[in-house]
Amino acid sequence: MPSQNLIEVSNLVKHFPSQGGAWGQSRGVVRAVDGVSFTVRQGETLGLVGESGSGKSTTGRLLLRLLEPTSGACRFEGKNVYELSKDALRGLRREMQIVFQDPYGAFNPRMTVGAIIGEGLELRGVRDRAERDSEVKRLLELVQLPPAVHTRFPHEFSGGQRQRIGIARALAVEPRFLVADEPVSALDVSTQAEVVNLLLDLQERLGLTMLFISHDLSVVRVVSDRVGVLFSGKILELAPTEALFRNPLSPYTQELLAAVPVPDPTKAQREPRERPDVSAKAEVSAGEGVGCPYAGRCPHTMEVCRAQMPSLVDYAPRLGEPEPHWAACHWTEQRLAPSAGKN
Repeated sequence: MPSQNLIEVSNLVKHFPSQGGAWGQSRGVVRAVDGVSFTVRQGETLGLVGESGSGKSTTGRLLLRLLEPTSGACRFEGKNVYELSKDALRGLRREMQIVFQDPYGAFNPRMTVGAIIGEGLELRGVRDRAERDSEVKRLLELVQLPPAVHTRFPHEFSGGQRQRIGIARALAVEPRFLVADEPVSALDVSTQAEVVNLLLDLQERLGLTMLFISHDLSVVRVVSDRVGVLFSGKILELAPTEALFRNPLSPYTQELLAAVPVPDPTKAQREPRERPDVSAKAEVSAGEGVGCPYAGRCPHTMEVCRAQMPSLVDYAPRLGEPEPHWAACHWTEQRLAPSAGKN
């Protein structure tokens, strides 16, 4: 397991102004990312999961400074991305690239595939046209597309093929860190498997480090070394993949796993969870993010959950796990308190 951190995110915050009414008056802020901290080790894939609106994609864009943060830091090999000049940031972006959920929306429909991939090669310093054409064809072969398609336009391809082109474009500048933002969510199941296998193969061959963003836990389990669970802009659990799937500590993680369909019809579906009292959600919203954001839906909510946001605690020593297993949950802390096992 790699130990050197390539990415270090510290207390990252991104708030967007919320507007409403007939005149678009300000109605406070939307806490898209609210104090997120994590690391991504050299050569690993960190999965980031959560429902729509949890802040996953915003986090990914903040890491590449496609969005400016409200506060916090993101360090790439010790350099704070948000303190770099424009020239320094332009150089760093060769090291950090993104694969979008909708590659077609990120392409210029009037450009051929060769021209789309070639833009990255020019940034890498490949100016000679013959050399650039040769490199475009190599990159197409790398993502398992025939080199001859470099003269075609994006609309002539299927969704899975366009995603491969998006991956090839990202790889054109030879990055070390790749943000994969829901790269397979718009694809059918068989194509998803092909693209996931391609990413795994490329990571091994090229030594890539990845942040893999998805709401599909079955895909995340295959791809990721560790998984962070995000809800309402906060990380509620962060652990090695198999530890998280085997023993989820956060009630929200348990909810996500309980919602995953069981593919074997001979096996019983997981026990239905107790329906939470959602009336508490208004109290949490009125508290300006003071308490746990999941308290309004959690079946284990206590008064302290509404009053105080729990800290991320490493429960691995109490669980006998070799790797850190972080969770932010008052109920988990009460359940796994050292004194609890002595009674």
